[in-house]
Formats: sequence, C-alpha cells, structure tokens
Amino acid sequence: MSSPLKVCVVPDLYYSNESPCMNRLRMNRLPALVLFAFSMLLVATVLAAQEELQPALTPVEGLPTASDFELRDLEGKTHRLSDYAGQVTIVNFWATWCPPCRREMPSMQRAWEELRDHGVIMLAIDVGEDEETVFQFTADYPVEFPLLFDLDSKVVQAYPVKGLPTTYIIDKQGRIAFQAIGGRDWDDAPLLEQIIRLQKAP
Repeated sequence: MSSPLKVCVVPDLYYSNESPCMNRLRMNRLPALVLFAFSMLLVATVLAAQEELQPALTPVEGLPTASDFELRDLEGKTHRLSDYAGQVTIVNFWATWCPPCRREMPSMQRAWEELRDHGVIMLAIDVGEDEETVFQFTADYPVEFPLLFDLDSKVVQAYPVKGLPTTYIIDKQGRIAFQAIGGRDWDDAPLLEQIIRLQKAP
C-alpha cells in the first residue's frame, strides 16, 4: 500500500528540501495528475494562512559561488549565468501553481523596469513546468524579463532552495550576496536600493 502524499508547506513557500516532498517534486517530472493533486493541496493549505510579502533581503554568509547554468527562455534563447559576469543578477525560482510566486510577479516586473537602467539582470527560473503552461501564465502576468525553464529540476537542485519562491542576488563576482526565501515586494524602495548599491560596488 502506497504511503499518502505529504504536503510540504513553510509560510509563503512551497516544498522543503528537508522532507521527502522535495525529492518528489525535484525529481523525475511528476505525472500530471499527481502534480495537480499536489499543487491543489499546497494551494489550499497556504491560502488558509497567507502572509504579506516581506520587504527585506537577507545577506548570505561566506558569499558562496553561484552555480552556473544553461537554460532556454520562452523565445528559445539560451541564457548562462556566466554570460552575466560583472553584472548583478537576480535569480528567482518559481512555478505558476505557487500563489506567492504569482503574487510577487507584478512587483518583479516593476522592479525590473527600475533596475534594468542600472545594468542589473533579472532571470526567473520556472521549476519543472513546460513552455505552454508558462506561456498561458504570461497572459495574466505579463513580464519583460526572461522566464527560463528548469525542466528536469537540475538547476534548482544545485542551489540551497527550500521552497518556492526563492530568489538569490548574485554579485558581480558571481557570488550569492543576498537571498529572499518567500515572496517579496520587489519594488519596495529599500530593497531596490540594496540591489542598486551592490551593482555600484566594485
């Protein structure tokens, strides 16, 4: 008899790598029916206790080097993290079924409109979903920054992701300088200033 599906929920997050659910989601592309059931359980649980998006970024101790990756976007263009060496790069892990991911996406677009003039790069990596799913999402949440596809979840496994959404701010030397676990108001003025200061630093 199979064990019941466990729901991994942290406030404003979806799935934890400290439990079997992370392995199930990372994994080998869950069948559509199982993924749908899993998503609905998560949605129901989190919507019962939603929190406001948080404003701050958390400094990362030791400034670990960010793992390079090579992923395609909706237009079929390939992006490598190493392509953006010398520029601050925002790397966001998300999924369309994740309510806090959807909730923060409009503010990410507003932040992008501000940050691109400062030379900052923004990349949003969808975890485990196909192009059609993300394309349909953009009809309701149009964005101008690249949406990349981590179809086999190999990239998310290379980062210390504990839930969706999780975002890393990579400095000009390719190190993880800040992280945001859970949703954020990305156009919050102090948060934007943190990122702009990092871009202006040597």
